[in-house]
Amino acid sequence: MKTVNTVVIGAGPGGYVCAIRLAQLGIETLVVEKTNWGGVCLNVGCIPSKALISAATKFSDLVSPKKSGLSDMGISFGSDVEIDMLKLQAWKEGIVGKLTGGIAQLLEKNGAQMMIGEATINGVGSITVKTADGSENIKCENIVIATGSTPIEIPGFSYKDPRIMDSTKALAIKELPKRTVVIGGGYIGLELGTVLSKLGSEVTIVEMGDQLLPGFDPDVVRVLARNLKKSKVPVMLKSRALGWEENEDCASVTVDTPKGEKSLDADAILVTVGRFPNTTGFGLEKLNVNMDGRFIKIDKQGKTSVAGIYAIGDVAGNPMLAHKASHEAEVVAEVIAGHNVQNEAKTVPAVVFTNPEVATAGLQEHEAKAAGYDIKVGKVPFAAIGRALTTGHTDGFIKVVLDASDDRVLGVTICGSHASDLISEAALAVEMDASALDIGLTIHPHPTLGEGVMEATKAALGEAIHILN
Repeated sequence: MKTVNTVVIGAGPGGYVCAIRLAQLGIETLVVEKTNWGGVCLNVGCIPSKALISAATKFSDLVSPKKSGLSDMGISFGSDVEIDMLKLQAWKEGIVGKLTGGIAQLLEKNGAQMMIGEATINGVGSITVKTADGSENIKCENIVIATGSTPIEIPGFSYKDPRIMDSTKALAIKELPKRTVVIGGGYIGLELGTVLSKLGSEVTIVEMGDQLLPGFDPDVVRVLARNLKKSKVPVMLKSRALGWEENEDCASVTVDTPKGEKSLDADAILVTVGRFPNTTGFGLEKLNVNMDGRFIKIDKQGKTSVAGIYAIGDVAGNPMLAHKASHEAEVVAEVIAGHNVQNEAKTVPAVVFTNPEVATAGLQEHEAKAAGYDIKVGKVPFAAIGRALTTGHTDGFIKVVLDASDDRVLGVTICGSHASDLISEAALAVEMDASALDIGLTIHPHPTLGEGVMEATKAALGEAIHILN
């Protein structure tokens, strides 16, 4: 029987980070991964999706220089712009390969032990790993559960059917479907739906709720809805996909809408209605840990109700985001090493890679109001930012929300070009309880998009220079 101090089950952005940090801290660690180093995020999630989003955006700009604004800059193209899906997939896989290979190397160089296999928990301090060469029993003091999540499958839409895609299948398409119905208007549906639309598929989005991106600022949703309309992507709100049937040359999707049932022709159906945490199938029930619905209940140190058992990432609660998992991973590693730390993060920033991008940190305007705050709001359109004008990407805005009692930054919402890069300043401001003047009196370089964060903060104080207060 093999003996180690800690076994980490799963090598996604939670598991591999935890294993590396444990090894750095001198803890004998074994990380067990079922399929690929990097988990869902690096292999079939965050990284490949952003690669395809980047490629699709470049392709769309070339195909439609007028729509993208390139023709206004005097840039035009012939009619022979094409996309080679096989080359695109090979390029994407090359990026994934570099990153996953890098993770394996980092684990090895830091001294973590690695096994590819299927882990089963036998009880506290004991697991069995089934590998290609057989099974091995492992004794340990600690188990870190980092098993991630799986796309939800809805009745009547089985992922086993060739026409039905989850996010994993959508990211691996070798042939572009002529028509795609996307079920679910959350961030995954909008990101992948936008990719398919930019590559040339006729996309329709079906969403059960009364708005796209449920939970996001209505101002954000209006910008995205306007751009989807410009891109000729129909959106059906308050609508539910009931089922589908095979016709002669395509599928017919039946949708229940406020105006009655409608049929949509589709060559592919992409289901993006959320994800379930992976908390079954590996012996978790033998531990009798306390659960919070489908999630494993943890405290601020990542501890479960059973001593020596920890959980991080998607299995440990929302939001299901890679960077949240990585942060929890480092906390757990420090705790196992005997350090007095806990997770005190005030915000987990969120990014949606749509057109334009959306990013939030802290409370959005409607959330701050719902929480009972008296607030001040500053909002600057990208069209008022010089750098945005020079790039031709003027859709969207930057919004800063302050606590009116002390001008403390409660949150920032950015909808526009490079929102994913701009949000980190906002996350730092929320984390450090920054006041409006901490941002407003910080000299921001010109001409940059980052100036908009400064200007929006000053706008909340009634001191903006480049827009009317």
